[in-house]
Amino acid sequence: MQQEELTYIEGTVDAVIYQNEDNGYTVLRLDAGDGSGLTVVGCMPGVAPGESISVQGSWVRHASYGEQFKAETVERRMPAGTKAIYEYLASGAVRGIGAATARRMVEEFGEDALTVLEEHPEQLTRIRGITRKRALSMGENFRMQMGMRRLLEFLGEHAVPLQLAMPLYRKYGDRALPAIRNNPYLLVDEELGVEFSTADELALSMGMEGDDPQRIEAGLLFELSHNLDNGHTFLPRRKLLAATAQLIGVEGEALEDALETLLERGEVIQEAVAGEEAVYLQDLCEAEQYVAFRLVEMARGELTAPHGLDRLIDGIQARQGITYAPQQRQAVELAAVRQVMLLTGGPGTGKTTSLRGVLALFEELGLETALAAPTGRAAKRLGELCGMEAATIHRLLETQYDPHSGRLIFAHDESEPLKADAVIVDETSMVDILLMRGLLSALREDCRLILVGDPDQLPSVGPGNLFSDLIRSGVIPTVRLTEIFRQAAESAIIRNAHAVNRGELPELRDNKSDFFFLRRKDPARAAETIVELVKTRLPQNMGIPPEQIQVLSPTRKRGTGTAALNRAIQEAVNPSGEDRPERRFGEYVFRQGDRVMQVRNNYDVVWRDGLTSGMGVFNGDIGQIRSVDNRAEVITVDFEGRVVEYTPDMLLELEPAYAITVHKAQGSEYRAVILAVCDGSPMLLTRGVLYTAITRARELLILVGDEEVVARMTANDRQQRRYSGLRWRLVQIDRA
Repeated sequence: MQQEELTYIEGTVDAVIYQNEDNGYTVLRLDAGDGSGLTVVGCMPGVAPGESISVQGSWVRHASYGEQFKAETVERRMPAGTKAIYEYLASGAVRGIGAATARRMVEEFGEDALTVLEEHPEQLTRIRGITRKRALSMGENFRMQMGMRRLLEFLGEHAVPLQLAMPLYRKYGDRALPAIRNNPYLLVDEELGVEFSTADELALSMGMEGDDPQRIEAGLLFELSHNLDNGHTFLPRRKLLAATAQLIGVEGEALEDALETLLERGEVIQEAVAGEEAVYLQDLCEAEQYVAFRLVEMARGELTAPHGLDRLIDGIQARQGITYAPQQRQAVELAAVRQVMLLTGGPGTGKTTSLRGVLALFEELGLETALAAPTGRAAKRLGELCGMEAATIHRLLETQYDPHSGRLIFAHDESEPLKADAVIVDETSMVDILLMRGLLSALREDCRLILVGDPDQLPSVGPGNLFSDLIRSGVIPTVRLTEIFRQAAESAIIRNAHAVNRGELPELRDNKSDFFFLRRKDPARAAETIVELVKTRLPQNMGIPPEQIQVLSPTRKRGTGTAALNRAIQEAVNPSGEDRPERRFGEYVFRQGDRVMQVRNNYDVVWRDGLTSGMGVFNGDIGQIRSVDNRAEVITVDFEGRVVEYTPDMLLELEPAYAITVHKAQGSEYRAVILAVCDGSPMLLTRGVLYTAITRARELLILVGDEEVVARMTANDRQQRRYSGLRWRLVQIDRA
């Protein structure tokens, strides 16, 4: 919103109609002095009747509640005069003070009542009935409110979104404002989501010099943190210095000095790794070291083969009514004698059959086995395939949020390990180095670990190249399944997936029952066809409802990117209507019934599943909007049984999910997949993206777009290099 579009209004708060204590969203009536009350909405935590406020914003018309003034910035002034002070205190704005106490405070202290309350609450004991304990409690509550008020004023003055006030206060308490004044770069935090440029602009506007060591250190730390999203666990020193110089415009000795200071304080660690001067954030370096050491230790441990192993496996085959192929039997045998092993293979090579054999063997040996996967969908599919319950890794470890450190922690670790005798993890290519560290630290010393995955799929969204590094190191015992079984080979989806993986073009001209290509070279026409497929063609002709169809695209942008496709599909399958409440937030409209995705890890959100509850919703989780309550400013989302309430400050974490990127689809399988294959960035149009997209389809895959793009993707085997030291560490430790 441009500044010239804003309207300025001031007045006295007449009444607070609604206030959400979690995010500060408020609906109030404002007396602007002309006798007519105005409805004002916005982030105004703790505002109370009697306050004088000035607001800048714009007039909007709410579908249910009529004309309202939406506040973008708010300036609050404490009540002046005994009448206004009494009305403010009598409103219940300060916990423990009602109308009678407010009257006695104003009678005793007059216009100094608020000053006494904040600075000298012990003097309130002069009022009959107020004990010292109660006086100090009222003073503490009022000081908290004043801290929030000053924080809001500071954010508004510096054009920082007011919605940050509540998260900041939850994290830093009444030290929030001093903390930000001392270091504005605290705002650059995953939990707060402020861009470095915004925090940097704030710091400079507060008078910080461009070459201030604090600014340079913040730039270096930001570059390391930012590149975690690009999959790097470290950056070479030369690249880190160059990237930071470009970011903040500071070069030379000042950068070197700032980096040395961070190294001395232990905030970053520098090690020689595979010929590079590798600079790590402390957590990432420790995670990589721990994972390498623990896995090599487990790989060295050979277990005594169970008595009569061949007979045991023969019995399992008889009960399951199958005969294992040589590689499948090798997997079951290896699981019996090694503490850790990798099981890899593409679609149709028998990973599930091998896993069932391993599970049956562990059951014969009396081992308690836990099944896990990185995402909820992957865990659900794993459980269905194996016939037993599976959980996400986060849920297995019992994810918790530590409010003191602001970090993810697990209930299970070295001091409280899992009870399982064996753990099997599927879709390991999605697991990043930090999550693997958490898992390994929760395993007992004698616990077995089976890591299953397809190394040709896209790597994890988080830092590291874990599964590929483990395989290429040659240190961990590995079984590679390569034989494609006859029944699987009858599927064009599986045949084409393997063809693409070999660098061969998929069969596009000979449409089969489960694999189709629809030529639409014009992106607009391709988008229309995709919408038709979702809305009518697949539901009517093949009996596949829209909720079982997932549209994928390599990109978010352009005509067949997820942003455009989501808008088009939403209007086709879940259009606006009186029976579908909706809320607009940024570029999105969230409507009751919409399919949505969580796009950021949120470790402290509470979900409920019937009578049980837990914490944490994670990047890539897909759910459906159950309700939109505009009055309470709450959107309720059902993530396959886990129900979460989203307040306005949380909506940055939510996106429509009728169409998602191929990266976001990792670890999931859908009954039907429609893949948009139109022109885009060469960085995204790669063989790995095409292969991963094809392997997401269980029954039906439809490619819509340009065959020339399919050919370019098949030929483009470019893989973005990830700076990871795990493979090097595994080899070095194994040789020691």
